[in-house]
Amino acid sequence: MNHAHGEPIATKPTRQEQEPAQSDITEVAAGVYRLQLPISMPGLGHVNCYALEDANGFTLVDPGLPGEESWAALQQRLSQLDASIKNVHTALVTHSHPDHYGGVHRLQADHEIAVITHSDFYSSYAPSRASEFFDDLSTASLDLADDEDIEKFRDSMRFSNPWGTDREPPSAEHIRTWGAVAEGIGTKIFQPPETSVSLNDSDEITIGGRTWLAIHTPGHTHDHLCLYDPNDGLFLSGDHVLPTITPHIGGITAMDDPLAVFFRSLERMHEFPNISQVLPAHGHPFLDLAGRADSIIDHHNERLDHLREAGADLGQAPVEVYMQHLFKERSWGDMAASETYAHLEHLRILGDATQDEEQGLKTYNVA
Repeated sequence: MNHAHGEPIATKPTRQEQEPAQSDITEVAAGVYRLQLPISMPGLGHVNCYALEDANGFTLVDPGLPGEESWAALQQRLSQLDASIKNVHTALVTHSHPDHYGGVHRLQADHEIAVITHSDFYSSYAPSRASEFFDDLSTASLDLADDEDIEKFRDSMRFSNPWGTDREPPSAEHIRTWGAVAEGIGTKIFQPPETSVSLNDSDEITIGGRTWLAIHTPGHTHDHLCLYDPNDGLFLSGDHVLPTITPHIGGITAMDDPLAVFFRSLERMHEFPNISQVLPAHGHPFLDLAGRADSIIDHHNERLDHLREAGADLGQAPVEVYMQHLFKERSWGDMAASETYAHLEHLRILGDATQDEEQGLKTYNVA
């Protein structure tokens, strides 16, 4: 309550994707179970791990983060199915972000499960540096609870953004929270697991007693994969289409125009008219796949229009200045700047903006 005036203070509503993980499991379709696993990331409170049952056990889709909290939750959820980790024979990872593939490391190491991903699957945290960084075994084994190792890790994350500013590594305090999540794993949390089966667009695969079509949906990441069951109309959407938030579309990527790529992937959702349920990686199942995809496109077009309006006043300006017009102050930072850069580059490629560069710093003039 507002004690000065006796009026309630308006609070921002909680999005579905921010809700904490529920311990109860849900059978969303025959032999398909939703297991919510806890995560603590900006704007997210859980990841939906889907357990698909067949005669040999279970395939897990996106088995969450590494660490004891997620591992204990996964074991508790499986016990409700009268099963255990030993009954898991396969993991399918929708894309290369640690909240989706992190749990695979322990499953692979302890139980030698098969791992299914898109054929171009690799860590997208820092594509320009990831391979050289993680090929260094001394770096790959850093302990995120050790002060000296934390500083080594922070140093490794100092590099220039493609728009010309220096990337500010997370604080030591913030990295310690990663260390708690990745206990016993350290910086391996960022290493992608080894793939057993690679999928490309339109490939068929049978898991959980169902035949699924692989749908390559790049945008949020270059390697994002959805699965479609044409017989029952189930659609595992990963982070591509979420019920109440939009996935991050960043400019630090191998894609030249990630926003245009994302738009094309969203437009493809009209190819699947007979949807009975969309099963997202965060939030609750929903029905209108194409309608939700259209609303996400509309959201990004509104952002593009906002940049056009801001450009009329700003003239030639760097990415961070445009970012401050596109995002609320609480969101300012590298992720917001990266998304702003992706939108500005899209406008440049469309011919609606020009880019200049001086001493490595890119500036934009949006018409």
